[in-house]
Amino acid sequence: MPLIKDGGFTVDDWRVLADSETAAPGEKTIAPLKRLLDEGDALGANGVEIPNNASPESLQPLFDKIAMVVIPFPGFNDGRGFSLGKRLRRLGFRGELRAKGHIIPDQYAYARACGFDTVEISDALAARQPEAQWLEAAASMSVGYQPGYPGPQNILIARWSARQT
Repeated sequence: MPLIKDGGFTVDDWRVLADSETAAPGEKTIAPLKRLLDEGDALGANGVEIPNNASPESLQPLFDKIAMVVIPFPGFNDGRGFSLGKRLRRLGFRGELRAKGHIIPDQYAYARACGFDTVEISDALAARQPEAQWLEAAASMSVGYQPGYPGPQNILIARWSARQT
């Protein structure tokens, strides 16, 4: 599955653990939240995939143990993942935040503004919306409305600065 970072396609160095598999020391692996909670440190996973209706506060105790949180987007019209990502960042999660599923290039700038670092899409979606469209979408917004998140400069600060000169 293609991975988008900084607008372009890149190689994914994370691996999803199979049902009965555990991680090797130092390996970047992702496990479902239930499995991570059930098996704990014995699992060895340092990434977690959570449901898009999970409570971000319930993940806070895991922040020092996980380096990645994956949030599913079952459809382009389901925005719960954006809210969840933003709430995780506000609670202090500093690791990689990944949107997985049906994200379209038009939503990429907003995903970045909500704190997402990467977007994972299906091969079928990548065939319909190739890398050039993602690069164009990444460059299309030079300012944003959300302060304090990665991405474009805040438009309100840009307007204020322009008036000061």
